[in-house]
Amino acid sequence: MRVALQPSNGEAAGWQLLDRRTGALIEQGEWVMEARDSEVAVPAEDGRYRVLVSTVDAERGWAYERGASMRVIDVAVDGGVERVERDRETTLRSLRLERLIPRALQFLSEPWKAMWSNRSLIFTMVRRDMETRYRGSMGDRFWSIAQPLLLMLTYWFVFSTVLQSRLQGEGESKWFLLYFLCGMLPWLAFSESVGRAPNAILENRNLVKKLVFPVEILPVNLVAAGMVTFWFAFVVFLFFEMVIHEAISPVVYWIPVLLIPQLLMTAGICWAWAAIGVYLRDLGQMNGFLLTLVFFLTPICYPHDTIPPHIFRILQKNPMYKIVGQYRQLFLGWENPDWVAWTQVLVFGVIVFYGGYAIFRKMRQGFADAL
Repeated sequence: MRVALQPSNGEAAGWQLLDRRTGALIEQGEWVMEARDSEVAVPAEDGRYRVLVSTVDAERGWAYERGASMRVIDVAVDGGVERVERDRETTLRSLRLERLIPRALQFLSEPWKAMWSNRSLIFTMVRRDMETRYRGSMGDRFWSIAQPLLLMLTYWFVFSTVLQSRLQGEGESKWFLLYFLCGMLPWLAFSESVGRAPNAILENRNLVKKLVFPVEILPVNLVAAGMVTFWFAFVVFLFFEMVIHEAISPVVYWIPVLLIPQLLMTAGICWAWAAIGVYLRDLGQMNGFLLTLVFFLTPICYPHDTIPPHIFRILQKNPMYKIVGQYRQLFLGWENPDWVAWTQVLVFGVIVFYGGYAIFRKMRQGFADAL
């Protein structure tokens, strides 16, 4: 194809041929000081190419890099046939903005596409994980139900009987049991997933080294496995609520809505922890302490009314506090969710979700070498 070169202001004119997908420079034309047409040798191979036509100075470089306008010609080659798709005058800044929007949309949709396209694999791996976790034990799959039940009952016994924790104005242990179990519902799923996240890649190094395996689903498997535990614990909680309240919360149907920010936050942390754990092996040891710290900073095992006001204002910033509060409002207060608090946690969950995925996406290129 031929392009017109127009030198101006004492500067020469020239062109550059780029690969439109990668932005890599393929060829650069001769600089000319007189107006004339120049032949651009677009490759015969099928692809998408871009021609930049601009003035240029030997000392200061290309004028378009200094903010000046340039001519941009987008060329497509299909089946050996060359076709101009777009020809316009623009600036480098506008060109970068044009690329930014589709890249941002691609990034926003990428984790969802990965999860959807590999949904069968995720289901299979989670089922296999649940089957192998207790294989060989006498209880077998029964432990999937017994483990969260025994854990919740143990915590309840320690804090309600041994440490004499009670809700203010409520002396009966059964009310504290319901209060405690409600707070444990989101915590069980969160702590199980995040607790295993630093070793998600390390434990599957044989899969990571396979070029065709979607490694980004490994942390998602942990979130899904945590949800299995959640639903078992949820059934246990409903049983106790039925026994103590003699009824189930009439607004229980809001539970899927409460899970949205919780799952987004959990997935983001799992992605980040899984990626960092490949390079920082100590994270697996530090993670247990961090989870214990967050557990006691969240009013799960003690009434929030007993917290001093100056500390309470700090704990309110904890997203797990807001999540636990939503559960208690739903199941103990029998009220609809606080949509202001829910929106705040949702925004935080979205930020953590994409932030964690960005960290994982950036660091996964070196997984095979680090393992």
